[in-house]
Amino acid sequence: MTTALRPLLLPFALLALSAPGAFAQETPACGGDLSAFLAGVKAEAIAKGIPAEAAERALAGARIDEKVLGRDRAQGVFKQTFAEFSKRTVSKSRLDIGAKKMRDYADVFARAEREFGVPAPVVTAFWALETDFGAVQGDFNTRNALVTLAHDCRRPELFRPQLIAAIEMVQHGDLDPATTTGAWAGEIGQVQMLPEDIIAYGVDGDGDGHVQLKTSAPDAILTAAKFIQSLGFKAGQPWIQEVTLPDALPWEKTGLQPGMTAGDWFALGVAPRDGDTSFSALPASVVIPQGLKGVAFMTYPNFNIYLEWNQSFIYTTSAAYFATRLNGAPVYQTGNPEPGLSDEEMKTLQTRLQALGHDVGKIDGILGSGTRAALQKEQLRLGLPADGWATRAVLDAL
Repeated sequence: MTTALRPLLLPFALLALSAPGAFAQETPACGGDLSAFLAGVKAEAIAKGIPAEAAERALAGARIDEKVLGRDRAQGVFKQTFAEFSKRTVSKSRLDIGAKKMRDYADVFARAEREFGVPAPVVTAFWALETDFGAVQGDFNTRNALVTLAHDCRRPELFRPQLIAAIEMVQHGDLDPATTTGAWAGEIGQVQMLPEDIIAYGVDGDGDGHVQLKTSAPDAILTAAKFIQSLGFKAGQPWIQEVTLPDALPWEKTGLQPGMTAGDWFALGVAPRDGDTSFSALPASVVIPQGLKGVAFMTYPNFNIYLEWNQSFIYTTSAAYFATRLNGAPVYQTGNPEPGLSDEEMKTLQTRLQALGHDVGKIDGILGSGTRAALQKEQLRLGLPADGWATRAVLDAL
């Protein structure tokens, strides 16, 4: 998650758990003396059935990592456009390596699709974007990172369960508390998964009796496929498809919102670039990351798994597009999008939208889903094409 390639965002599961009411009234203890805190963690692990020896071994020598707290307090924000991010990450080199990986592990990918319904390009794209096929997995001690974040009183309810799961991985021989490293928020391995998810969806792909996502490509491929299936991926269905748009379209209906099928869009003149209209009965959205003059995609229900994996719209759209490229799709048509706003201009736009009564969340300069939705409403009110793309003309109109 914290590689140079992935936005510095907490995993969707952790973000979802931070919502009000997501937890029972009693929250795990945090802060205070580290030894007392670790004793409480050990007792909780034993109560869950983990042998005392494994809990002691997992926590022996644990310490607070100030660098983890620094990363947690200074999470970056994701302000690149789709064109900027996708062109940087979906490179020829990555595509070539991805194609070779799919050939080298053809039998493993075949098993993944047979058992979990997830095709090779979908897994491979995540593998590439998360860690460059295992080359950049993070260098934070996983046990210490989770101890740090569970002990810290900002979000212990998110990380204490992950620490308990890490102790269970120690019990299974799948995590060495002294040497296993990963991302600052506790994700491990070539596809960057959290301990609870590894426990729930881990697959021993190479038959050695362990789930080693750091060193075993078969384990990583099959575990990722099983996890993606759990997020709702439907076998045999598309996830994203590049389309061309007519000059006239109900732009206010674009974006990730329900109510339309692919067939409805086709009837309005939206045309798949590859000519495939066989999924016309599926629910579908038209997304235009950089406005009506830029690239356009049709997204299908399987696109939702990308949003579950990572909440950044630019990351998820790029990952989904990457998977189509690995599946044989051509480079997308960039179009001629209007220039977007600077960081300060975006904050000004958000402030104006907020003053008009829209909930855009934090004034952070990011054209996220809340800002896009509010912008579409104002564009419609002003008689402008409601494509949700923030330009200087829209800012001036407001």
